[in-house]
Amino acid sequence: MITGKIIKISGPVVVADGMKGSQMYEMVRVGEEKLIGEIIELEGSTATIQVYEETKGIKPGEIVESTGGPLSVELGPGIIGSIFDGIQRPLEGIKALAGDYIPRGVDVPAISKEKKWKFIPKASEGDSVSGGDVIAEVQETSVVLHKITVPPNVSGVIKSIASESEYFVTEDIAEIETSGDIIKLQMMQKWPVRIARPYKNKLDPNIPLITGQRPQDTFFPVAKGGTSAMPGPFGSGKTVTQQQLAKWADADVIVYVGCGERGNEMTEVLKEFPELEDPKSGKPLMDRTVLIANTSNMPVAAREACVYTGITIAEYFRDMGYDVALMADSTSRWAEAMREISGRLEEMPGEEGYPAYLASRLAQFYERSGRVSILGKEEQNASVTVVGAVSPPGGDLSEPVTQNTLRISKVFWALDASLADRRHFPSINWLQSYSLYLDSVQEWWANNTSQDWRELRDKAMALLQKEAELQEIVQLVGPDALPDRERIILESTRMIREDFLQQNAYHEVDTYCSPQKQYGMLKTIMNFHGETTSALAKGVSIDDLVDLKVKEDIGRMKYIPEAEFEERMVEINNNIINQCKEIGG
Repeated sequence: MITGKIIKISGPVVVADGMKGSQMYEMVRVGEEKLIGEIIELEGSTATIQVYEETKGIKPGEIVESTGGPLSVELGPGIIGSIFDGIQRPLEGIKALAGDYIPRGVDVPAISKEKKWKFIPKASEGDSVSGGDVIAEVQETSVVLHKITVPPNVSGVIKSIASESEYFVTEDIAEIETSGDIIKLQMMQKWPVRIARPYKNKLDPNIPLITGQRPQDTFFPVAKGGTSAMPGPFGSGKTVTQQQLAKWADADVIVYVGCGERGNEMTEVLKEFPELEDPKSGKPLMDRTVLIANTSNMPVAAREACVYTGITIAEYFRDMGYDVALMADSTSRWAEAMREISGRLEEMPGEEGYPAYLASRLAQFYERSGRVSILGKEEQNASVTVVGAVSPPGGDLSEPVTQNTLRISKVFWALDASLADRRHFPSINWLQSYSLYLDSVQEWWANNTSQDWRELRDKAMALLQKEAELQEIVQLVGPDALPDRERIILESTRMIREDFLQQNAYHEVDTYCSPQKQYGMLKTIMNFHGETTSALAKGVSIDDLVDLKVKEDIGRMKYIPEAEFEERMVEINNNIINQCKEIGG
């Protein structure tokens, strides 16, 4: 163990001398209270350390001790359903030990070492195994079967394996004989947060992550293993939108990272999630969720670590064969933490004071997403999908964090304050947003809804773009001055905006919309546009077409339960045709 002494303190940045022999990104214990820190710069025998806790009261001359390893997370049964801080300290465990306030230097194990788990072996003595092979299973929660796998860098023959019984996560459950050594395995393993976990190969992202949210699924879909950025100013609904994705996305495991968000917002998440029912299983949503809470009043350096903690946990469950969705809210606060640490290090600032390595750090994080073929004997695919919220100051999308995120992510959900002010939620601006996965997921939608899904979506998008052009004329001369055909376009696009793109997160039916219902709703609105345009060409009055009674039924489509929707859709489409015929004589 290397021991040095503090010679300089600048907020969360501490400089220690006598640290020769230590390594970059090695974890250290700082001062008499043994605060957790990480070496981020080495020069001779001097180490610069970012401390993940408040440094108030520390003084030069206090001891710094190395731990011999990098910042790592504990991975094993007990992660699911937990609420951690940015460096994987369990908040509930800290509360039980120290009360409502987190004391400095508190040391609580991330995974309980006092709880026994029922261990069911899936391999036998003499089996040849390598990294990623499943050797046992543990029923962690009602919906997550935790697979105990051989660590990625280990291969050999099983010399012994424990029998079916209950064990602590730190007990030896297997011995693997390698070429020159015997390695003992426990149910728990450690992994450095800054190193991506390995896989066999990366696959094309051609399966959409179905979220049940119409704007995201139909107009701007994200693929499983894809990346999405969601920039928006204060009050535009980023947090509620991310919570909706966490509740409804068809992922097996959810990792929700609250990175530098306001304490009251994070409190709502921590209170609400344990009470939510998983729509898939009927069990609590926390049975497949991991929460990482690092609020804006917590130490700034831990905010820089929390996204790595989250993505490492996500990769761990991916390696079991699960589809994982990671919600990061928000990466702007993470970038601000980098900017503060960089300033303390007196590094040359880049644009708007952010460090020059901002783009590469963002890329390193987002590139750890992907749909992959995982390690192990069985050919199995799994994914990590990353949805990152961005909070640009004043809603300025030209600022560095937003721009660098857009270069990396393939889906852009632009949240618009003006839409939010009009109570249009989710406030995704359909003219600014885009998805580069449309071609990739087109085949899935065609097979699971209808062959004309892409054509229908593109026609609706073209109408919305046409509406934007017409709105400029309407503001000058009013809608009545427009030709009748263009008034029909305005009526159809109003339906797309209000009856399709708007979705009520708090309505028991409208909070989730299946792909089949999404297709049926859009098909009905486009049928209305087609039938009324045809009737207009036959001489029917525009006023009669705009006053059709069926419009009320179309407006209420979103509230029709899934079980009744198909029958009601046929009825509404028949009403569109019949009512157009009636007024046409």
